[in-house]
Amino acid sequence: MQLGNFSVSLAVKDIKASKEFYEKLGFKIIEGKIEENWLVLQNDKCTIGLFQGMFDKNILTFNPGWDKDCNTLESFTDVRDLQKQLKEKGLKLETEADESTTGPASFVLVDPDGNPVLVDQHV
Repeated sequence: MQLGNFSVSLAVKDIKASKEFYEKLGFKIIEGKIEENWLVLQNDKCTIGLFQGMFDKNILTFNPGWDKDCNTLESFTDVRDLQKQLKEKGLKLETEADESTTGPASFVLVDPDGNPVLVDQHV
């Protein structure tokens, strides 16, 4: 099962303090607007998102169709197909992608420890 590019979306209390902390660990901003309280940072193949006031918990995020640089992959498993496969395996989804559409869509499931897992296709 190809879930796509992986990142961790962190629910931060102070985006400026978090930005400074992760920059000291070698992360560089690749996207986002600090004035809108969100940034995406990378260090080699590791990607994290910093989000202040947008959600309650940290989220594991997968992006079908993207590589680590947000380039569209030539071939990938569509989010709706991933959703079907996971449902067939008996997993319960918190939210679902509309299977009658194409293109961007997402779904959320929660792991046994309560961690949200977002599968978010942008292409």
